[in-house]
Amino acid sequence: MQNVSIYSTVLYSELADKKFNILDTPGADDFVNAVISSLTVTDFALMLLNAQNGVEVGTDILLRHTKKLEKSMVFVVNHLDHDKTNFEKTVEDLKARFGNKATVIQYPVNQGHAFNSVIDLLLMKMLKFYDDGKVEILDIPNSEIDKAEEYQSILIESAAENDENLMEIFFEEETLNIEQMRSGIFKGIKNRDMFPIFCSAAKSNMGVKRIMEFLTNAPTSIFAPVKKTIENEEIKQDKNAPLSLFIFKTSIEHHLGEVSYFKVVSGTLTEGVDLINQTKQNKERLSQIYVVAGGNREKVSKLVAGDIGATVKLRETKTNHTLSLKDSNIEFPDIDFPNPKYRTAIKAINESDDEKLGEILNRIHDEDPTIILEYSKELKQLILHGQGEHHLNILRWHLINIHKIEVEFISPKIPYRETITKVAISSYRHKKQSGGAGQFGEVHLVIDPSKEGEEDPKVFKSTFTCNSEGNYGKNGRRPIDWKLC
Repeated sequence: MQNVSIYSTVLYSELADKKFNILDTPGADDFVNAVISSLTVTDFALMLLNAQNGVEVGTDILLRHTKKLEKSMVFVVNHLDHDKTNFEKTVEDLKARFGNKATVIQYPVNQGHAFNSVIDLLLMKMLKFYDDGKVEILDIPNSEIDKAEEYQSILIESAAENDENLMEIFFEEETLNIEQMRSGIFKGIKNRDMFPIFCSAAKSNMGVKRIMEFLTNAPTSIFAPVKKTIENEEIKQDKNAPLSLFIFKTSIEHHLGEVSYFKVVSGTLTEGVDLINQTKQNKERLSQIYVVAGGNREKVSKLVAGDIGATVKLRETKTNHTLSLKDSNIEFPDIDFPNPKYRTAIKAINESDDEKLGEILNRIHDEDPTIILEYSKELKQLILHGQGEHHLNILRWHLINIHKIEVEFISPKIPYRETITKVAISSYRHKKQSGGAGQFGEVHLVIDPSKEGEEDPKVFKSTFTCNSEGNYGKNGRRPIDWKLC
């Protein structure tokens, strides 16, 4: 059985005196909440593709999110050590969507079970991987040199297209050196004009370090984007700027309670600082701050702009809230989550659990805003909205096994309604005899159907017709002010 992640996982790594804050996200569209919240706070996206399947439907959905959020991106073709791996087909799929922007930087020499080598077109070397994690850098074999030169010429031209100065050098010398290539590649990545393609077999730790080394050479501008406030003010990712944090994720952990994950958008955060929740306008003290690597938390004394961190026991701060200094008034816009795609009615099997169920579902909404709870007064049912059937089935499993509440899903009732389908007219005369001529009053009623979305009519139509004197054709009575005729 294949394991599928359903939450984003925060971790970090250090290489060549650089720290990488990493958010590993699910690939299944049902758990898109974790993808969108993570993309909102990250500076860069690394998209893994299964070399056996190429670009899948879920990949296309995730690509739309990266485009909407304007994230720079690198592709990594993974699982190259599996049967039925097809690197060429995966590259074709990417080029069908991105054209020449999808550019090969590495290709496998021997994909499949024997996979252990790639040709690196930037280094123009063959990288051979060993089981102990060692990487050997070798000259490209004669059998691969023609193919490597052909791929590298495409890479050089693609890199040059991202910079006018590099284009001039390319026209004069018909090539670029490795530093010039890097410069062009990173400019293309930053502007979403280039999407490099790398190779890996992550389970065997093949190719991972080389990808990290490539990223360590990236200029600071790629990893220091500008974030806009709700007032459209640009906030630079600068450790010397006024302090501001954005809460992108909330989770409930048994031993800690509520854990708030944040990005330091600007400034330098130190433990014990008092900040203002700009959404709720209340004060919050961050008495402890952590860096997180999976299930491990390490207490730190400070974090700087660009860092991902966590804190505990905030009073009223939730996902989408901004914390900043008292006088800064910096507030960032909410994460734009997709609308629900699937719904079901939910019911506690024991009525005594009804109140507890409502409380837990509201807490789960704080963790995953794409799960929406609604009580329908008309149906007298609790309706649960989510991204798909699998999404809500996972929720049900948690309710039963983690929170110990037996629940059942039932089909939502259909609210049948009666409506008017044709014009109906009626009238009534009420007589009162008190001697003499007597008195009477008349009531005229017209019911006329209208279509949904139409404005309320000001003139009511009738099937009755008037004669030349303005009287009804049947009973001769004068019409009232409804303009029936």
